[in-house]
Amino acid sequence: MKLAGAPISWGVCEVPGWGHQLDPERVLSEMRELGLTATELGPDGYLTPGLIGRHGLRLVGAFVPVVLHDPRHDPLAGLLDDLPGEGTLVLAAATGSDGYDARPELDDAGWATLLSNLDRIAAALGPRACLHPHVGTMVERRDEVERVLRGSSVPLCLDTGHLLIGGTDPADLVRSDPSRVAHVHLKDVDAALAARVSSGELTYTEAVRAGVYRPLGQGDVDIAGIVTGLAGSGYDGWFVMEQDVILSGPDERPVENVRQSIAYLDEVLAAR
Repeated sequence: MKLAGAPISWGVCEVPGWGHQLDPERVLSEMRELGLTATELGPDGYLTPGLIGRHGLRLVGAFVPVVLHDPRHDPLAGLLDDLPGEGTLVLAAATGSDGYDARPELDDAGWATLLSNLDRIAAALGPRACLHPHVGTMVERRDEVERVLRGSSVPLCLDTGHLLIGGTDPADLVRSDPSRVAHVHLKDVDAALAARVSSGELTYTEAVRAGVYRPLGQGDVDIAGIVTGLAGSGYDGWFVMEQDVILSGPDERPVENVRQSIAYLDEVLAAR
């Protein structure tokens, strides 16, 4: 199993005011302590390929929010500059505003532009770029994920948490469209808190702060079924540990949640 870390599991996020941002040396050192061999890049400017390499890690992906629905904006302009070496460019259909607590609704013209841009990106970059359905972006809900699957050729980043919060069962997606999965973000989710986001009772940020993301095996996502289903379908890409947290200070130890998640995956693999 190709297992990687991500700075967001240590509370490091591109959203302004998200929470305390840990020092990159600490984050990378703790990844190595856990036995991880690779990481995603994290927010722009937080990590560099050189720093990642000095800690004995590979760079396997970069999360890049990009506006896809506005005909005045060319998402391919400069996108190649974000391509992470041999890794995967993980794109989110950004609204154009910071944060993930609100978003506009797209009309048919906006959807046509978004889908056309996804096909342009897929033609230019192939499987090295994928779309990440994400809460608070233009592709969040189940019907929107299905519209992307039907209307474009772009592969997906299967984020088990964001899909569930948006109303898509990630295990169903693995069963129905495994060939569209190019990259995986593993999250477990407290379904009760996720429902409060879907209903509008909580914002996404409030839910993350309340612990909507759980260590793997401690929430309501069928992580074991997803991992074994992808393996059975021939998936040979990376599984990225992503349990988003918001930290209040440097004394918190998010590394322990990642440690618990790795232990759970070890149990899943041993049972296969």
